[in-house]
Amino acid sequence: MVEEILKAIPVFLASMIKFIFGPLSGYAAGLTVVTTILSTVGGMMTVVFAFTYFGSWLRNNLFKRFFPNSKIFTSRSRKFSMIWKKYGLVGVAALTPLILTPIGGTILAVSSGSPKEKIILYMFISACFWGVSLTLATYFFGHAIWPDFIK
Repeated sequence: MVEEILKAIPVFLASMIKFIFGPLSGYAAGLTVVTTILSTVGGMMTVVFAFTYFGSWLRNNLFKRFFPNSKIFTSRSRKFSMIWKKYGLVGVAALTPLILTPIGGTILAVSSGSPKEKIILYMFISACFWGVSLTLATYFFGHAIWPDFIK
């Protein structure tokens, strides 16, 4: 049990940065499907909670200290606003695990002024759906696409 938890910690941390790293690292570590799904969803939701509830504190205390002269309107921020206008909160939550990363999707959702409860709910539904889908796809088809040293 302790060994399984120790193996799940890197999966948890990897899925905090990029969601797809969770199922891939869980498969590579030899974790069970359920443990991989739980640690992947847990990693994403940790980032979602942190940026939803502490995002303004992070922006005011850390980002302004390290990036005092950052521009507000850049080509990247315009792309984010285009995604928001086109898809809304539900679309951003659905795209977060695949394209935007947990950090980017949550920052986009929070900066739009959406209610925190809705952000948490939609991100959780999206994380569960994509966590189960990507983990099952990785575990069922991983033996065909992974190199021999990981098998």
